[in-house]
Formats: sequence, C-alpha cells, structure tokens
Amino acid sequence: MKEGIHPDNYRFVVFKDMSNGTTFLTRSAAVSKETIKWEDGNEYPLLKLEISNTSHPFFTGQNMLVDTAGRIDKFKKKYAKK
Repeated sequence: MKEGIHPDNYRFVVFKDMSNGTTFLTRSAAVSKETIKWEDGNEYPLLKLEISNTSHPFFTGQNMLVDTAGRIDKFKKKYAKK
C-alpha cells in the first residue's frame, strides 16, 4: 500500500442496523459521539445505520411489494391510441 494516503485513526467501531437491531464490530475511521458496551466487555464507538446487509432486500432475498399493476394500467391509459 502507498504510504501517507490512508487515515491514521483506524479503530474498532460497532455498527448497528437500526431497522432490525443487528450489530457488528469492525474497524473504521468514521467519527461517532456515541458509545456502546460490546460482548467482550469493552466500550466502543457506535455508528447507526439505516440499512445493512442483514436487512437489505438484495442480500436477504426478500423483495419489497411494488404496485406494478397500477403502474402498468396508468401507462396504458396514458399512451392508449384514441
């Protein structure tokens, strides 16, 4: 790796998915004012996520309900030959 281009403040950080409560510990240089006590008894900075791989439809295999029938009818109605 090149010298001098990477941040110096890498540390352990806990990320929490707010949609399902899943937490995981990893290293990051992101700044956080909140902390959380982790399973090992140590306190780490906490970063809250709106969505992660544990709740994203692409990774979970669950699709969101989309009103495609309504969209198709609206399209046909709009561009129907008169």
